[in-house]
Amino acid sequence: MSSAVPSASGAVPSASGAVPSAAGAAPAVPCPKAPAPVVSRPPRPSPPPGVPQDRAVGGPELATAGLVVPAGVARPPAVTATSWLVADLDSGQVLGGCGPHEYGTPASVQKLLLAATMLPRLDPKQVVTVTAGDMDIEPGSSAVGLVRGGRYRIETIWLGLLLQSGNEAANALARLGGGPAGMAGGVRAMNEEAHRLGALQTHAVTPSGLDGRGQFTSAYDLALIARACFADPTFRRYALTETHRIPAQPALRTKGFEIQNENQLVYRYPGALGGKTGFTDLARHTYVGAAQRGGRRLVVTLLGAEPRPARGWEQGAALLDWGFSLPRGAAVGRLVEPGELNASAAATPPAPAATSTPRPAAASGPIEDGLAGRWPTAALAAAVAALLAAGLLLRRRRTTRRRS
Repeated sequence: MSSAVPSASGAVPSASGAVPSAAGAAPAVPCPKAPAPVVSRPPRPSPPPGVPQDRAVGGPELATAGLVVPAGVARPPAVTATSWLVADLDSGQVLGGCGPHEYGTPASVQKLLLAATMLPRLDPKQVVTVTAGDMDIEPGSSAVGLVRGGRYRIETIWLGLLLQSGNEAANALARLGGGPAGMAGGVRAMNEEAHRLGALQTHAVTPSGLDGRGQFTSAYDLALIARACFADPTFRRYALTETHRIPAQPALRTKGFEIQNENQLVYRYPGALGGKTGFTDLARHTYVGAAQRGGRRLVVTLLGAEPRPARGWEQGAALLDWGFSLPRGAAVGRLVEPGELNASAAATPPAPAATSTPRPAAASGPIEDGLAGRWPTAALAAAVAALLAAGLLLRRRRTTRRRS
């Protein structure tokens, strides 16, 4: 058994301190929240329509806007994150979470989805040339320092992505792995990989995690993506790399320089396995980190955090400590296996059309990155509902948001 209590992720507590939950669910006490400074941020995007079956992926107890932990365990630490999850990388058990299936904005932790998608596709020893399109990133956003026309091994670009969160590195890797469609093909492949992993609430618009219309994820989905990354020995090596030298480009008259891993968990947490940091004004601080202790490997994911009174990695470390303190077997759900949901959908007999409940149609509106052809419009809503009722439509949804 577990206890589930809603979070303060937008709901208004009643006079008793309870928070309204989903229709038909009893309200309960909010998640433990650390006091955070009031900050100015762009308007939050409207999330996609809620889909009950997506919120229950991994187990019905995870379908809560609030705290879900095993019964009788110590209360988790108070953090500023609006949602989080702790899971076992090996068994897939979900140890606990706060709004695990609540939509959030990913920022640079989306680069983990890029890694899960492109690491198997790209030869790390291949030398490639950085293009002008790769360098088209938001001014002032994180960059590793690659130069247009520079020639680098793909391994160097990966390390620039994972150590320094280089957005130009993300563009280059998405382009290189995207086939004839280039970067747009890379983003399309990321969304296909998210679907394969069971991350049904994740939709990428940019390869880097820079904010884009209709771009969302959840703490649960990030755990699925991180699990896929940490199953790759090459990723594990990159994630624990502390420094790397970016080579000089003599033909372009640029000198070489050294970069450092910006994930402080690597240096300050015993047993750290690495992870990824993220930040945009809209997403606030996001974090994914993993560590091993006592023969267990745990991962923590968090979205929407503020850096005071503790930075994102410190909040992650506190939640990892809490997870390691739980007895083995204490769980509230599980991480689904890659391909599991697709196989389940294929094996499920079609429901009679007259009694089926169609999924919400995707919001209509302009679509970015050349992906419009993958998403239904309002004019196709009836056809989409019929396909869904027949069990023939994969769970792909696109939604738009206001520009901030």
